[in-house]
Amino acid sequence: MSTAVRERKQPQAGRQRSQGARRGGYVVSILINAVLIYLLDAHPGWRAVPFLTPATVQVIGLFTLTLAAGIAANAVYFIADPPRLRAFGDLSTLTISLVTAVRTWQVFPFAFHGSMAFWTVIVRILLIIGIGGVCIGLLYSLVTLVRGKR
Repeated sequence: MSTAVRERKQPQAGRQRSQGARRGGYVVSILINAVLIYLLDAHPGWRAVPFLTPATVQVIGLFTLTLAAGIAANAVYFIADPPRLRAFGDLSTLTISLVTAVRTWQVFPFAFHGSMAFWTVIVRILLIIGIGGVCIGLLYSLVTLVRGKR
């Protein structure tokens, strides 16, 4: 087999493995999100977490929506994942994530007391970092959608 023929075949074989790896990642993401939805909504679910307050009711639906959107997007990506479709799906899921993070900041359904009180600041910092990361992801996905490349 000539070198030119081997060079043409190798990238395609590498791409097939990459596509298989991506599909495996989509399945893993779907399963993790489904388990998280079950853990949040099953009895006792989020109510068993000692640092969550009754105000969690105000954001739990958004968390469930975020996870469900992730399941839907990854199911679509499993079937087909061209760059523009992924960018559109990422824009959708990231927008829901941004709404969820901002609402969580507003409600702040966490209560840390005593020696754990320092976690209030840590969680606020993590929320800021998360909101910033989501905003960067939104910009990246928007550019990818407009340019059509990834």
